[in-house]
Amino acid sequence: MRTDQPQTIRLQDYTGPAFTIHHVELAFDLEPSATKVEAVMDIERQTDRDGVPLVLDGENMVLDGIALDGKEIDRAGYSVTDDSLTIPGVPDRFKLTVRTTIDPKANTALEGLYQSKSAYCTQCEPEGFRRITYFLDRPDVMATYKVTIRADKKAAPVLLSNGNNTSSRDLDGGRHEKVWEDPFPKPSYLFALVAGDLAVHSDTFTTKSGRVVDLHIYVEHGNENRCAYAMDSLKRSMKWDEDRFGLEYDLDIFNIVAVSDFNMGAMENKSLNVFNAKFILADPETATDQDFVNIEAIVAHEYFHNWTGNRVTCRDWFQLSLKEGLTVFRDQEFTSDQRSRPVKRIQDVRMLRARQFPEDAGPLAHPIRPDQYIEINNFYTATVYEKGAEVIRMLHTLLGEEGFQRGMKLYFERHDGQAVTCDDFTAAMADANDIDLTQFKIWYSQAGTPEVTAEGAYEPANRKYTLSLSQQTKPTPGQENKQAAYIPLRVGLIGSNGGDMPMVTKDPSVKEDGVVHLTEPAQSIVFEDLAEEPVLSINRGFSAPINTKLDQDDSVLSFRMAHDADPFARWEAGQQYATRLIIDMANTLAKGGTPEPDTAFTEAVANILRDDRLDPAFKASALALPTEDFVGEQMPVVLVDEIHEARMLLRKLIRSELSGLLQDVYDANRVSEPFAPTAEQAGRRALRNIALAYLCVGGDGDAPDRAKAHFDEADNMTDLMAGLTFLADMDHPHRDAALAAFHDRFKDNEQVMDKWLSIQAMASRPDTLEIVKALKSHPVFSMRNPNKVRALISAFVVVNAVRFHAKDGSGYTFLADNVIELDPMNPQVAARLLGPLGNWQRFDKDRQKLMKAQLERVLATEGLSNDSYEIASKSLK
Repeated sequence: MRTDQPQTIRLQDYTGPAFTIHHVELAFDLEPSATKVEAVMDIERQTDRDGVPLVLDGENMVLDGIALDGKEIDRAGYSVTDDSLTIPGVPDRFKLTVRTTIDPKANTALEGLYQSKSAYCTQCEPEGFRRITYFLDRPDVMATYKVTIRADKKAAPVLLSNGNNTSSRDLDGGRHEKVWEDPFPKPSYLFALVAGDLAVHSDTFTTKSGRVVDLHIYVEHGNENRCAYAMDSLKRSMKWDEDRFGLEYDLDIFNIVAVSDFNMGAMENKSLNVFNAKFILADPETATDQDFVNIEAIVAHEYFHNWTGNRVTCRDWFQLSLKEGLTVFRDQEFTSDQRSRPVKRIQDVRMLRARQFPEDAGPLAHPIRPDQYIEINNFYTATVYEKGAEVIRMLHTLLGEEGFQRGMKLYFERHDGQAVTCDDFTAAMADANDIDLTQFKIWYSQAGTPEVTAEGAYEPANRKYTLSLSQQTKPTPGQENKQAAYIPLRVGLIGSNGGDMPMVTKDPSVKEDGVVHLTEPAQSIVFEDLAEEPVLSINRGFSAPINTKLDQDDSVLSFRMAHDADPFARWEAGQQYATRLIIDMANTLAKGGTPEPDTAFTEAVANILRDDRLDPAFKASALALPTEDFVGEQMPVVLVDEIHEARMLLRKLIRSELSGLLQDVYDANRVSEPFAPTAEQAGRRALRNIALAYLCVGGDGDAPDRAKAHFDEADNMTDLMAGLTFLADMDHPHRDAALAAFHDRFKDNEQVMDKWLSIQAMASRPDTLEIVKALKSHPVFSMRNPNKVRALISAFVVVNAVRFHAKDGSGYTFLADNVIELDPMNPQVAARLLGPLGNWQRFDKDRQKLMKAQLERVLATEGLSNDSYEIASKSLK
C-alpha cells in the first residue's frame, strides 16, 4: 500500500499564475521512440509576483537543454523533479527555450503525444501537454502558437496542428515539414498534433458571412467511405449554431481526425478535433441507428466547443462544467431540433438516472463545480457533464429562450478570448435579464439530488386545489447540511377527460408557462376555479434534475400513461408504474412468495401501442422497462437476484398477455425502403426490435428461431445486433452459430468487433463471467486499447448487474484484477472502471464485505496511480 498522501488541490487555494506565456513556437522532429521537441516561449512575469521563481510542469520526458534569451543555462541554474522544472532568478520578460525528448511509442497512458497504430496523436486535456514539454500547463495561461512539424514523408505524409497551414517544404533524407499558426490565444490543453499516413474525406461550408471553410476528416485508409454522415453532421452543426445562437466559425479550415486509441469520446482542440474512431465511422452495414445518433451528437458537441470552451475557456479545472455542461446542453438541443424532442429528453434522463443519480447518492458525490480533487481526470463525470447540462437547462427554463440568448450574447461580449469561471457565466445571465441568481447558484456548489415531495388536496365546495411542495437533499461527503435549492418545477393539472385544466392562481411563484418556482424548504400553492379534482402531473419535461415523491396509485399512473399531455411525463408515469411493480415482486420473492400478475399494467402498455397519435420512437421508449440498476436505486437495499427475476417475470407477463399485439407491431414496423439513418426509420426499427425482444424473452418455445430469422434477414447493423443480442442470452445452438457468423463477417472491423464483445459481456447467462474472461485472450481484444476495455470489461461491470453482483463476489474480484492490471498502463481508464464498487453501501452485508475487500485490495497495490488511489480511497469512506 502506498504510504504517501497525494496532494489535494482545492478551489479555495486558487491563485493566478506567477507568469504568463504570450506566444509559443514549437518544433517537433517526429520519431516513434525518440521525438525531439523544442519549445520557445515568450514569458512575462505578472506585476504582483516579484522574486517568484519560474516553475513549469513536466512529466515523463528527458530534458535535453534550456536557454534563456538565447543563452544556455547550465545544470546548476535550474532544478528538475518528477513533475516540475524550476528556474530561479528569471527577468520580468524573456524568451525561454526548452528542448526535450519523448517516447510516443511507449506512451500507453494516451496522454501527451502518443502513437495510435502508426500515427502520432496528442491528447492534452486536462494535463497532457506537460508530457510534451515543460510548460505552465494550466487553462488560465493562454498563448498563440506557431508549430513546425517534421517527419518522414513516407511514414507521415499528413502533418496537422491547430490553425492554418502557413508553409510546407521537403527536407533532406526523405523528410518533410509543415508549419501551422493559430491566431487565437488558447490554453495548452487545446494544443493538438496529428501525423501519419491517413486518408481524407473533404467538403466545404459557407458561413452566413460568406466565408468558405475547408472541412476535412482524416481516417485510416479504407475508411474514407464511412465519413459521409459525420461530415453531414458537422455541416448541420455549423448551420444550427449560426441559426440558434448566432455563432459563426472563425477560421478558414476545420479538421477532424479519427484514431483507434483514445481515452475519451473526442477532443475539441481548436480547429483540429481528434475523435475516437467509433464516433466518426459509420455506414448501414457496420453502424446502428444509435451509432448514427451518437456521431451526430458528438460531432456537434466538439464543434460547439469552438465558442463554449475554446473562445471562452475555463480559468481552472474546478470550472470544467462551465464548458462541458453548457456544451452538452447545446448538443442536446441540437439533437432535439434534428430529431424527436420528447424522445431525446427521455434518452437524456435515462442516462442521467443511470449514471449521475447513483454518483450523487454515493461516496463520490460532488457538485458540478467540485471544491477539491487529487486527480482532475476523475472529474470528467456524469455530474460535471450531464447534471451540468441540466443546470443550464434550468437557467433556460427560468429565463426563456429570448432571455437565455441575451445572457449568452453578453457572456461572449464580456469574455471572448478569456479564461473565466462559472460565476462569470451566471453573472452574464443575471445582468442580461436583471434577475438575482444568488440562490440558483447553489446548484454549482451543492452535491446531491434534491427530493421534492408533492401532495394535493381538493376542496369541492370552493373549487380550490392546494398543491403542497417540500424539498430535501440528503447529506453527501463533506456536505452534511443542505440549503434549499431554486427548483423550476413545471406542473400540469389533468381533468377527467384527459385534457389539461386551467392553472388559475394568484401565487407569484407560478409563472404563465406552468412553472412553479420552488425556492423554500416548503411551499403551498392554491389553484382556483377547478370544477373537479385534478390529476397532478409534476416535473414535466424533467424541468429539474430531482427525484419526485408523489403518492399516486396504479389507476392514476395508468390514466397518466394514456392522457398526460406532456410526453415525458406520460413516459415517466409508465416508468413509475413498472418500477413499483418490479419492487413489489422483488420483495415478494425475497420473502419466498409468488408474485401476482398485474394485467392492468399490460393493458396500459397495450393502450400506448394502439395509440396511433404516438410516433414509433416514443412507443419504443415507453415499452422499455426501467433497468435493474435503476430499480435497485429505489430500494433501501438492492435485491440483486430478486430484481432480475421480477423484471424477467414482468417481461414474460407482457409477452403472454400481448403476444398477438406485439406480433402485429413487429410486422407493421418492418422498414422496406433502403436504409437511411433518419429519425423516422430509426423509430420504426426501435419499436420493431423491442417488440421482438418481448416475443423472445426467456428463450423458450419458438424464441430461438424467431431471433435467428431476424438475424438472418437483417440488412442493417441495427437489426443484426438486435437478433444477435437476443440469441446471446439463450442456451441454444443458434447462439454459437450466430456469434461465429458475425465474427467471421466483421472480424477486420474494430468498431463492429467491439459490439461483438459487448453483446457477450451483457448477456445474463450464468456463465457470462467465464465467457468474458476467455474473451480477454481473443485476438480482437487488447488491454492497451480503451475501446476494447470499455466494450468488454465495462459492459460487464456497468450493464450486467445480476452477473457483476454475483453472490460469491466473483464479479468484484474480476473487476479488481483488471484495474490492477490496467493501472500501470492507463491509470485514467483504470480509475473509471472502479466506480461501481463505490456503491457498496447500497447492498446487503455479504456483498458489502466482498466489495470493500476488493477496494482495499486495489488500494494496497504497490505503485497505484493517483487516479485509482483517489477513487478507491474515497469509495471506502
